[in-house]
Amino acid sequence: MDYDLDRFTSRQSTVRANRGLVATSQPLAAQAGVELLRNGGNAFDAAVATAAALNVVEPTSTGIGGDVFALYRTADGEVGAMRSCGGAPADATIENVRAALSDADPDERASYYPESRGYAVDAGGDPDTLEMPFLGPHAVTVPGTARGWEATVEEFGRTSLADALAPAIRYATEGYPVSDVISYYWQGAETLFTDEHAREAYLFDGEAPAPGQTVTLPRLGGSMQQIADEGADVVYEGEIADAIASEIQDAGGFMTVDDLASFEPEFVDPVSTTYNGTEIFELPPNNQGLIALEALNIAEEIGAGDHAYDSPERVHAFAEAMKLAFVDGHHYITDPAYEEIPALASKSYAETRAEEIGQAPISDPDIGVPNANAEDADTVLLTVGDEAGNLVSFINSRFAGFGSGLVAGDTGIALQNRGASFSLDPDHPNSLEPGKRPFHTLVPALAKFDEDDWAAFGVMGGYMQPQGHVQVLSNVVDYGMGLQEALDAPRWRVREDGTLGVEERLPNSGALARTGHDVRVLPPVQFGGAQIVRRRDGSLAGASEPRKDGQATGF
Repeated sequence: MDYDLDRFTSRQSTVRANRGLVATSQPLAAQAGVELLRNGGNAFDAAVATAAALNVVEPTSTGIGGDVFALYRTADGEVGAMRSCGGAPADATIENVRAALSDADPDERASYYPESRGYAVDAGGDPDTLEMPFLGPHAVTVPGTARGWEATVEEFGRTSLADALAPAIRYATEGYPVSDVISYYWQGAETLFTDEHAREAYLFDGEAPAPGQTVTLPRLGGSMQQIADEGADVVYEGEIADAIASEIQDAGGFMTVDDLASFEPEFVDPVSTTYNGTEIFELPPNNQGLIALEALNIAEEIGAGDHAYDSPERVHAFAEAMKLAFVDGHHYITDPAYEEIPALASKSYAETRAEEIGQAPISDPDIGVPNANAEDADTVLLTVGDEAGNLVSFINSRFAGFGSGLVAGDTGIALQNRGASFSLDPDHPNSLEPGKRPFHTLVPALAKFDEDDWAAFGVMGGYMQPQGHVQVLSNVVDYGMGLQEALDAPRWRVREDGTLGVEERLPNSGALARTGHDVRVLPPVQFGGAQIVRRRDGSLAGASEPRKDGQATGF
């Protein structure tokens, strides 16, 4: 049963500050970012500090064993992106993975395919019918977080990686009280973690912590201290790398220290479009930023934002644009080093696609990356702005909750399961190949409203992310909402099965159903986690997702 967020009826306004502002999904993590800003760091230092703190205070959504991405605008006007996500191990061919899965103990193999994720477990282990596992050693790709943090601070920061990690280390070793929503999600670790060192790292007498329970994570804190002392190389070539490789190999996987050592983050050019006068920047493939841009282009072409806000026509128009963008993005987006990807963000392409939208809903859209189980995922987003003019949208994730179920030895580092987004079908664009990076849902974003009016933002949650971007932007651009109002507003989401999920408080959802949409009322936790910081004429404003535990705070 999903956590009942509707029992909280708090109201809040947009937060404003001049010196610096952080918005994220956990208040203690936001404070870590503000601490770096107060101590002379800039938005990039604060972003890493906030992300590292989230590894400790919201370990259900992020960790060193995952990946990190950024979109940013520097104080001197540079707009750029960082992609720090690793690929599959060198020996992880389709044939090798199928053979390893087939040879595995049936009970262990079955644990890699949770029925809660819709898998029909093939207990017989026929290698020709096995799908890419959701959990276990074969779902682990090379983690990009540690080197991504280090690259961010070294390239753009004013302090050191050790400075940025200090608040997280303090929370991990001295303790902190667990917040309500995070306590709820932590319960999944009770069944996910079966190895003793994993349970010792994240469970307390075998149980997840209750709301308000003070906990320490000394193993994770020790690993962070090693990174602070020795640099990120310890995760890729040193003692922690040995623990990661050993953990995966002991479980039957293929990752080696060489796979880890060869990884480097990338600074890449964002992709962009304009929507009703606002320029939007997103991450290029292998991330799903093109989906958000295509949907915005189609929505603009059909005048989706011209409809009254509380009308069913508004939601219908945006949802249909979203369906077409998902169909294209989920078919084409993959690691661009392996496949050519069409210009999905072009205005001319959107004009052609918009011709398919009518008064009736598109039925049975081909949405979803086969077997990726990426529709609902868990991650963290943070946004930071500083008085100099730097803006950062920063994302850190293991994909689904605590990830693969593996924790690397005594390091306290839970390893991601992003490799679950690969396919074992050699003809699929996201087929597994050595070194290849999987389709990635994570999309930080920037918006340029005017020359001196920019925002860093994002909306977390699997396939909710691009449609969350569309809704938050439209709320601000088309309907003139303030930042917190734009995040508070009720949301909808196109689902992989073609249904249209809505929050109960969405206006005229009954009228939507009468137009032919298969409308399903879903709980608030299904509609993402947004954060936003905007800098306009030298002043900062921010807002935080009301469906999470977080806050926007500044000074």
